[in-house]
Amino acid sequence: MHFTLTYSGQLPSSSNAKVKHEIRRKLHPQLKELWRTHPALAGCKNLVTRDSEEEEDSSDAAFLTAIQGNNFAPLVHPYYKLYAELDIFLLRPEAPGAVISKAGDIDNQLKTLFDALRRPTDQTEVPSSWSPTADEVPLYCLLEDDKLITKVSVETDRLLIQGANEKEVQLTIRVSVKGFTATWGNIGMIS
Repeated sequence: MHFTLTYSGQLPSSSNAKVKHEIRRKLHPQLKELWRTHPALAGCKNLVTRDSEEEEDSSDAAFLTAIQGNNFAPLVHPYYKLYAELDIFLLRPEAPGAVISKAGDIDNQLKTLFDALRRPTDQTEVPSSWSPTADEVPLYCLLEDDKLITKVSVETDRLLIQGANEKEVQLTIRVSVKGFTATWGNIGMIS
């Protein structure tokens, strides 16, 4: 499965749970639309829905994780033996090759991005002030864990928008979902 995510906004080199969660929330609508429209995912609503607290079938709600009373639904999940490869195009309002800049160094910006692409690991990564909207139940994420990223390619270039905020970026993230092994459950999801 191949798809593209986009993001425009701040990508600081040092961040906290609130910043990462805001990036996660901005990516949520794109991932929700993918789950709604992709042929391999549209029929798998049971993976991200919990009818009751006591599920009888082991595949029901398999992709859901409740943290601080809120459900998160990552796509790339070990339940279906999936992993991801990312091809990232990063536009920043500075000259190409400025690895350390006003916006921050690129390796720490990528760490912030990877943390935002995965679901929170515990309640410290969910801002206590956040209350999900009806559209954010569950909140869709790309990854169960950023350890499921096995390959990354990054290209940077200059964001040519006059007066652009020096701390803002535009990202295009091409995602390839692959499987460690083919199973009946993941066959439509892997490329």
